[in-house]
Amino acid sequence: MLPIALQFYSVRDEAEKDFFGTLKKVKDMGYAGVEFAGLFGHSPEEVKKMCEEIALIPVSAHVPLDEMIADPEGVVKAYKTIGCRYIAVPYATEERRPGAEKFDETIDAIKTIGKVCRDNGLTLLYHNHDFEFVKLDGEYGLDILYKSVPADLLQTELDTCWVNVGGENPSEYILKYAGRAPVVHLKDFVMQGKEKPKKLYDLIGIDDETEAASEEAFSFKPVGYGVQDWETILAASEKAGAAWVVVEQDQPDKGNTPLNAAKMSLDFLRKNFG
Repeated sequence: MLPIALQFYSVRDEAEKDFFGTLKKVKDMGYAGVEFAGLFGHSPEEVKKMCEEIALIPVSAHVPLDEMIADPEGVVKAYKTIGCRYIAVPYATEERRPGAEKFDETIDAIKTIGKVCRDNGLTLLYHNHDFEFVKLDGEYGLDILYKSVPADLLQTELDTCWVNVGGENPSEYILKYAGRAPVVHLKDFVMQGKEKPKKLYDLIGIDDETEAASEEAFSFKPVGYGVQDWETILAASEKAGAAWVVVEQDQPDKGNTPLNAAKMSLDFLRKNFG
């Protein structure tokens, strides 16, 4: 079994109240590493010290693209100080998505940030959602991105939930990027029917003007409690050369808590895959 980290966005409310205490709880659950989504007012030096104190590996960080565009050197320096190996573009706003007005500009910006990461010994990743699975001239926007930016400047962080929701088989898609898939997001879900409900991103705190998806139509679940085929996904991740898998649950399922959901995911993976 590959080493398992937790995306800290999964427990963001707890982290905001007690950053160090939440890191320690994640370590005590048995997670080997953490992927950050903000530092909650702490300096890189403080976060590095916290991770060292509890022996939790700072694997990577999700950093808003606009923040990296504004100060790529500063962002890379901060997460290099913490000890992260990877920095990921976590989300593309509507105007930056495939087919939108700033898509080409976004590709150029990612190339620039990727060079700064590479020159500092880090690797830039792109974390997808389902909207990158729109086709432009018969090709997925996500594939266009990876074809447009050299592999030495950008690697994948394939989110297995969103690949599935986007209409592709997660295992096959991971293998498509073998050798370029160092970090894979493990995310489970249930969805009623084959049609995607509208306003999926309201469920992760991103608003739009369409009708909200109900929890009955779509719900994030702990790993092993949804529809994903984890045996093939994990086998594909290893075969593709992944160094880490990262558990992420954007929202706890009904009646659950973020920390308990994180524990359920890890317990499932350890029980079934060692």
